[in-house]
Amino acid sequence: MKLVQYPDRNEWTALLQRPVFDAAVLEKKVHKILDKVKKDGDKAVRKFTKAFDGVKVKQPVVTEKEMENAVSRLPGELKQAILTAKDNIRQFHTAQLSTPDVIETMPGVQCWRRSVAIEKVGLYIPGGTAPLFSSVLMLGIPAKLAGCKEIVLCTPPQQDGTVHPAILFAAREVGITKIIKAGGVQAIGAMAYGTESVPQVYKIFGPGNQYVNCAKQLVQSAGIAIDMPAGPSEVCVLADETANPAFIAADLLSQAEHGPDSQVLLVSTDLSLIEKTRAGLDKQVKALPREKTALQALDNSKALLVKNMDEAIAIVNEYAPEHLIVCCRDEDAVAGRVVNAGSVFLGHYSPESVGDYASGTNHTLPTNGYAKSYSGVSLDSFVKKITYQKLTKEGLMNIGQTVITMAEAEGLQAHARAISVRLDQINNQS
Repeated sequence: MKLVQYPDRNEWTALLQRPVFDAAVLEKKVHKILDKVKKDGDKAVRKFTKAFDGVKVKQPVVTEKEMENAVSRLPGELKQAILTAKDNIRQFHTAQLSTPDVIETMPGVQCWRRSVAIEKVGLYIPGGTAPLFSSVLMLGIPAKLAGCKEIVLCTPPQQDGTVHPAILFAAREVGITKIIKAGGVQAIGAMAYGTESVPQVYKIFGPGNQYVNCAKQLVQSAGIAIDMPAGPSEVCVLADETANPAFIAADLLSQAEHGPDSQVLLVSTDLSLIEKTRAGLDKQVKALPREKTALQALDNSKALLVKNMDEAIAIVNEYAPEHLIVCCRDEDAVAGRVVNAGSVFLGHYSPESVGDYASGTNHTLPTNGYAKSYSGVSLDSFVKKITYQKLTKEGLMNIGQTVITMAEAEGLQAHARAISVRLDQINNQS
């Protein structure tokens, strides 16, 4: 992890740059795969699964027997942990349900908005080096609460051709029954275009590597909605001298172990804390099974020493992290000044890991600076908002001339006439 002391404002953009692939080369590769899936359906999905995952899949759809076998093999302790997380996530997302409020903007003019579930959604669940069964809960629970009629889950198969049992258990608990053994770009293409085994969906959700996220953005340009543009996982820790360097090192490594293209950032007003944290990283990383991956991510990462908390907050807002951990004095007040972040963890005892798994908030969040304009996944992500209006005769008489005046000023006479023809009839009847 590189130390940068007191960076000048004009250096921030370069310092906060995320590691990326060559976009043109990446898109070209992804386009080829998507086009093949669109043309050849299941055949192409099986071909790419064999090529990229090294697995030959005969039956792409998970059967009920496979589901039962997986559930029976899962340790009871893990089952209970998943159930606890499920309850917390459900509680948090249930509170997001809303009922329409009818607003009378003027006498006889009523307006309201109703949430309607997106009928068909696709959930992408990474399952390669780290099977993210937690993402099944994070995406499946709000999809079910919203009332989505068809939920398709795609996840890469393991080397023996099965799906990780924890993914299947979480899916069963959530109520998802359509599970496809496919990952990577080919899974995104299958959900976007539909195949013999995979129904076409209207919106695709889920985290993934740069190939998966590139695929999501490309199918979005073809008319399929996605949850958000995203990239590799990231965390930023904002700390002062009150923070515990061992805690910070552990938090930074919890994201660094995701992948070699992940990035972690430490922003602090205290040089001693940074030095102790870097020493802690060197010590703790050696104990990780994914040490090599974490070390690669740390090569992309920085510790920034800044002059004061005002500058620290400004850098954090410029970076717009996916996850932000605030470990400093008066953390609530400091967090209140943060305007760009996916999810914020306050205080010395709120590690980012709790949000990844079980606190209740959603862990599908904007990365790569998109937290400046995007929110994380919520119940609202799975619904459309349809507006309604209903006018009585009195209401049309009250608002009619306003609309006529505005329409005529814009030169749209038919708009004005749609009002006046009704007003004429009302006046003739009176």
